[in-house]
Amino acid sequence: MSEDRNQSFYSIKIQAFSLHTVRRPASQGSAEHRQPGTPRSSSPREGVEAGASQEAAPPREETPAPRGDPPPKEETPTPRITLSPKEETAAPRITLSPKEETAAPRITLSPKEDSPARWGTTSLQEAAARSGASTPETVSRKASHISSDNMPDKKFFENLSGAEKAIGVLTSGGDAQGMNAAVRAVVRMGIYVEAKVYFIYEGYQGMVDGGENIVEVSWESVSSILQVGGTVIGSARCKAFRTREGRLQAACNLVKCGITNLCVIGGDGSLTGANLFREEWSGLLEELARNGEIEEEAVKKYAYLNIVGMVGSIDNDFCGTDMTIGTDSALHRIIEVVDAIMTTAQSHQRTFVLEVMGRHCGYLALVSALACGADWVFIPEYPPEEGWEDHMCEKLSENRARKKRLNIIIVAEGAIDSHNKAITSEQIKDLVVKRLGFDTRVTILGHVQRGGTPSAFDRILASRMGVEAVLALLEATPETPACVVSLSGNQAVRLPLMECVQMTQDVQKAMDDRRFLDAVQLRGRSFENNLNTYKLLSTKRLAAELPKSNFNVAILNVGAPAAGMNAAVRSAVRTGITEGHKMFAVTDGFEGFSRGQIKEISWGDVGGWTGQGGSILGTKRTLPAKILEKIAEQMRAYNISALLVIGGFEAYLGLLELSAAREKYDELCIPMVMVPATVSNNVPGSDFSIGADTALNTITDTCDRIKLSASGTKRRVFIIETMGGYCGYLANMGGLAAGADAAYIFEEKFDIRELQANVEHLTAKMKTGIQRGLVLRNENCNDNYTTDFIYQLYSEEGKGVFDCRKNVLGHMQQGGAPSPFDRNFGTKISAKAVLWISNKLKECYRRGKIFANTEESVCLLGMRRRTLLFQPVAQLKDETDFVHRIAKEQWWLKLRPLMKILAKYKTSYDISDSGQLEHVHRPSSVEA
Repeated sequence: MSEDRNQSFYSIKIQAFSLHTVRRPASQGSAEHRQPGTPRSSSPREGVEAGASQEAAPPREETPAPRGDPPPKEETPTPRITLSPKEETAAPRITLSPKEETAAPRITLSPKEDSPARWGTTSLQEAAARSGASTPETVSRKASHISSDNMPDKKFFENLSGAEKAIGVLTSGGDAQGMNAAVRAVVRMGIYVEAKVYFIYEGYQGMVDGGENIVEVSWESVSSILQVGGTVIGSARCKAFRTREGRLQAACNLVKCGITNLCVIGGDGSLTGANLFREEWSGLLEELARNGEIEEEAVKKYAYLNIVGMVGSIDNDFCGTDMTIGTDSALHRIIEVVDAIMTTAQSHQRTFVLEVMGRHCGYLALVSALACGADWVFIPEYPPEEGWEDHMCEKLSENRARKKRLNIIIVAEGAIDSHNKAITSEQIKDLVVKRLGFDTRVTILGHVQRGGTPSAFDRILASRMGVEAVLALLEATPETPACVVSLSGNQAVRLPLMECVQMTQDVQKAMDDRRFLDAVQLRGRSFENNLNTYKLLSTKRLAAELPKSNFNVAILNVGAPAAGMNAAVRSAVRTGITEGHKMFAVTDGFEGFSRGQIKEISWGDVGGWTGQGGSILGTKRTLPAKILEKIAEQMRAYNISALLVIGGFEAYLGLLELSAAREKYDELCIPMVMVPATVSNNVPGSDFSIGADTALNTITDTCDRIKLSASGTKRRVFIIETMGGYCGYLANMGGLAAGADAAYIFEEKFDIRELQANVEHLTAKMKTGIQRGLVLRNENCNDNYTTDFIYQLYSEEGKGVFDCRKNVLGHMQQGGAPSPFDRNFGTKISAKAVLWISNKLKECYRRGKIFANTEESVCLLGMRRRTLLFQPVAQLKDETDFVHRIAKEQWWLKLRPLMKILAKYKTSYDISDSGQLEHVHRPSSVEA
């Protein structure tokens, strides 16, 4: 079940940005200088109220020393050039910053002037001198395992300048949540690199009309829009732009502003129009010169137009990207409605038919059906077979016979049958009423799916894509084709725009030709996996049809509860039953195992579990080392043949202990696999854990509410403490999603000078009229700089300028209904784990018994880069910091500079993984 680049984020969001990332880097510490920005325009169209987004200019950073033991020194480090996101990233480079200049204010926005990142090619001795280090040991501590030999291998965005460039940003087509986050990122990154940035209001219509529709903007113009749905710069369909005359006028308006770089946020139609505009650009300018509308000099000066696209669409119908901006938020809206409908449907034993959006793409319908356990789903890419009416009614009747009090049917608005005839929600309702007599209701969600605040994922995705789009424009040459910035795994990549458009059009052509299997494959591997998983879990096969394995598989939850655990258990139970196994549920983790709290669990027992938070089975942190003998007894008593453990760091430690005890207990010589589930996202071997997305959304929603609570009051700064143990994932990513001014984490050392610099940053921000600030702190980031200490420091230093409030979010981050991602991630990863167990049982079955004692028979299933991988837990020990219960290398640290850049801090950003255009992956079995 390896995922390719076309995976949707419900396999995707879960995948790693890069495994070869900075080891708790020292190059990305909190910033220490601030620079007041200067608005370029005072146009009334800029008037988005300045708010929680960070208004003080980028201070310079000081490099924190890394924590933990330094890794072993390499004897002969080999430098490599790693400009391609496909290649492995070389060892990270540490950027050192002069401590003696900590408090020196800076006036310019330029990251070029005296930037710490420009020291990247100096020797360690020179870096030591600049940083105030007096001994080689100090340098070694600061630079960890990095040597001067491999420093030049990195590529940093500071070497790119936007001076004398102008970037226009527009949104076109249907709106989507997260578009504003993308606009904000483009504006701030553009200004950060000294480019001029222009809003083009009302999409292509504003480009054609010109005048006040094209306005230069400042840093403050995009304050307080991160959490706003839709698009603040407007979107409109434009017939005029489809004509050459309209494009001629648009070119004239852009040239007058000096704009030769366009960032277009929209769907395939909008991006296709942008590519045509680019191809005609030279001819349009020559015609304008002949008509006397522009000077001949302008034709030479603005000879080339660079285009970079970002896909903003809730439908997720664009090939080449795993997830489009807005899709995750739309899934949130759908699941919220489904969860609400389920309670009323259960009360009255009703059947509900829900129609969701998506035009000719069934992604929203399919993933929401998988996330809520719907009884039936209709999607255009995979229409039902002949006689579907009888099959559907039979299945609904069987479910009612098993005492299920409700039925949910989800219909994509573009659903068709195998003859390409439309299937409507009303048609389905009439069929159910006529055939079965069930009380049936239709709910059409409509544009509610486009509305509301963007999810944490959409904010982070849009921010990453916006920054990458600006980098792509800065690196573009006249020969560079129009590209689209997209998501592959958890990595930002650039793809040729027209390749993506062509493949998207091929999907529709395949459906028109009734080549539906080709259509499913063209949608991508993840779409296909979603469909196969849904079919596997939604239909119970007859006992006579099931294989007979005679194996007993036990499932237990270990560690703290995490939203999505129940979806994982449901998936594992039903997949195991389909494989012919007897499935046993263990309550209260290893402790319950030792006490014999084990019972067989059936297909129907796990019905309705996907949407429930916490752990229905019960979970405890108890490790097995002291109760191994009792666990072995219970395994012998119940003839357990394999073990599936769903949990966090305790589950990982538990498997290590069970594996180590195999020499003493033969009962433990069975296949064992772990699925990571913890809000802390601190399990080695996986870049995402079940429950972390739900916790991140809780943090983001809470931050939004807290910031709004300061509206209309005096200036206020909020200090918010997040969970995570020693892992700063929630604090860092929550800060990026909520637009925080700072986020303190354990992986990045900070001191009192940095705290003071952050206070000064906020003080300067408040003096510009901004009403509020936001600071996040990981609960274990520092033993001495506690939440109370930081609160008191900010309160004292901010007297007369702002006051402070503190909030400890606590266990609310573990509670609540799981997010769509956590439901789907748990469902898919657990199904894969059970299939692995089935294969291992066949391999290890000899002479009438199971015997597995190799390292490969005790694995952790996790997402690494773009792939789900089974990794022996014994081999993960070298990647683990057992003292602090985190992985030594964490992919998300590479995103830490983004939060600082967008908060107007001067920092260093490694873009070694960016810059090379890739090609769209096309299934080999589908004809071009």
